[in-house]
Amino acid sequence: MSVGMASTLKAIEGCRVLLCFQPRYSYSTAKPAQTLAFVPASPPPDPLEVKKLQDFIFSSRRLFVITGAGISTESGIPDYRSEGVGLYARTDRRPIQHAEFLRSSRARQRYWARNFVGWPQFSSYQPNVAHLTLKKWETVGKLHWLVTQNVDALHVKAGNQRLTELHGSTHRVFCVSCGNQMPRAELQEHFEALNPTWRAEAHGVAPDGDVFLTEQQVQDFRVPSCNKCGGHLKPDVTFFGDTVSKEKVEFVYQRLAESDSVLVAGSSLQVYSAYKFALAAHDKKLPIAIVNIGPTRSDPIAFLKLNSRCGELLPLIVSQ
Repeated sequence: MSVGMASTLKAIEGCRVLLCFQPRYSYSTAKPAQTLAFVPASPPPDPLEVKKLQDFIFSSRRLFVITGAGISTESGIPDYRSEGVGLYARTDRRPIQHAEFLRSSRARQRYWARNFVGWPQFSSYQPNVAHLTLKKWETVGKLHWLVTQNVDALHVKAGNQRLTELHGSTHRVFCVSCGNQMPRAELQEHFEALNPTWRAEAHGVAPDGDVFLTEQQVQDFRVPSCNKCGGHLKPDVTFFGDTVSKEKVEFVYQRLAESDSVLVAGSSLQVYSAYKFALAAHDKKLPIAIVNIGPTRSDPIAFLKLNSRCGELLPLIVSQ
């Protein structure tokens, strides 16, 4: 622990904490899952580096955590950018763009048909030991706030409450016209009622629950409209090309201001919506530790960087 870091932590130790809890749906929790099919190769944790992270976490009083797709790959959900195993490396598929979804009925049909096929598998994914470790840190008062870029709801399933789903959640759906909301599981029932004989076989799965279907497969799929106003339904997620609401961003900045250190887990921070919080932390002179396989945008400003699997390293850390 450096003198600078110790003094920074001590100087803001007396900050008053104001918590704001977000409403959420309840999910059942099953036994932690773990698979390495979508996890890049990495060396085993170095004992000296583990001790450095242990010292970092031990010295933190109000830890602010940013997680990305790399924390969910060990639950079986692929990410986009990992070398060799990410979606971009394995296929030429790209996620749907926000503007395309809004303007094209054909794009919405294609998206929902593929999402309908992928939903049973995607919704069944369970938290792994890294998610459960962060929940434990919250329970003992170590973790002040958790911000995730993921839309898979695994932190919710793990039981985290001091949580902001920065890019939303695929487990919620809303109408773009009137704002009416419903659980994604309820929409699945509407899909089934409208498409009783429609069948399609999925090929692969994406980080947002999308699967790969041909144009011919989706052409007869019927998509329900909002049952209140007849508007278009959209998952409550920030598609590529869209922006996170100012209210949510400001809320996260407030939680960061109450924190005394930052841990980035499983994110390359390539998406600016999360990277800007690391930049803000650096401006506030908060120490930053990063656990991620491969380089990140914040490596140059990090106090500590560990090239390890979240599920292998985080459980080694004693939070008290």
